[in-house]
Amino acid sequence: MNEDLGLRILSEIMQWSDDEARKEFRWLRLMARLKYDGYRDFQAGMRFIESLATWLQQFSTADQRKTAYEFARNAIVYVGPSEMQRLVEQMYPKFVRDRLVRMVANEIGIPPYRVHADADARAAVERLRRQTLFMGLSDGARIDGLRHSNVGVLNNEQMVVSTQLDTEKWQDLLSQLGEAVGDPDARFRLVYLIDDFMGSGSSFLRYNEEKKKWSGKLKKFKESIVHAQAQLADQKIFSDDWQLCVHHYIGTHAASQTAIEREQEARSSFQTEGWASEVHFSFGTILPENLPINAPGNNFGDFIELTNIYYDPAIRTKHTDVGGVTHLGLGYAGCALPLVLDHNTPNNSVALLWAETEGGEREGGLTAPPMSPLFRRRQRHV
Repeated sequence: MNEDLGLRILSEIMQWSDDEARKEFRWLRLMARLKYDGYRDFQAGMRFIESLATWLQQFSTADQRKTAYEFARNAIVYVGPSEMQRLVEQMYPKFVRDRLVRMVANEIGIPPYRVHADADARAAVERLRRQTLFMGLSDGARIDGLRHSNVGVLNNEQMVVSTQLDTEKWQDLLSQLGEAVGDPDARFRLVYLIDDFMGSGSSFLRYNEEKKKWSGKLKKFKESIVHAQAQLADQKIFSDDWQLCVHHYIGTHAASQTAIEREQEARSSFQTEGWASEVHFSFGTILPENLPINAPGNNFGDFIELTNIYYDPAIRTKHTDVGGVTHLGLGYAGCALPLVLDHNTPNNSVALLWAETEGGEREGGLTAPPMSPLFRRRQRHV
């Protein structure tokens, strides 16, 4: 479908007058070309305007289509590749370098602003920088982008795309570290776990009431290093005082607080021999507290009603139940976000943005409507 045809269909769906159509066409063309057409998971031959026209047709009344269109026009927060790349580029100078300087200043006993004027302190920062390991929690960590934006500053041998490494890889990392700093006994003192987005924090760390234990990405990381350390025997991976830093390029306001609280609750069960002496959290940007469409003061009641009317329970799975919410109209864990990332739409966003089903008979005699996504999501769990 070409753009002009898509716009004509859209005008008919929305029943716009000629003046309204001209105004909306200007905005749609601008936003499609500037941002939305770059979304990676549109189906072949479809871009934003075509997707919008298809999406709006699932709503049965003119008022519902108007509500949905106003939501798409005024509420969606879209993070494009240039914005995400900027967050990747800012990670080292804004977060990592500052922590290196402050750690060295504290150890030497001088103010942070004097570190670069002191030869010994500068050398200590250089050594600590090489003793920092960067690990991706998913492909959203963009380790390749981090590497390219820090050529000459960070070494390829201190960046890995996953936290699940075999013994041979750990040995290679330690060997390269020893050669780089001229000390075969050198160990990593800082570890950065990196990911693109934290919505609720439950995927990263949560307490499993049924199994009576902690689970999530942090737990898996701990188990992986315990296993690796057992395989390496007396060859330690980390120094005795090593610190763990968890960095997300984007986080919700709720997750930025919940992550810290859960880590503090879990600390007693994690604090075994060989675990980090401190755990720190940082975010490239934290989304506004009032971003969720159901936040106090927001006026999205009509659209929230649509998330209940046009909802198929088939999108619920055992994986989504982990978030503590069984009705996903407002997204995983009920986060109610109007957020779209250029490479995928988080399931923390309202389901009408990303869910795709054929509808049909459901448990309890319910007939569910088909759900058509505006920004279709690539599911990790099927």
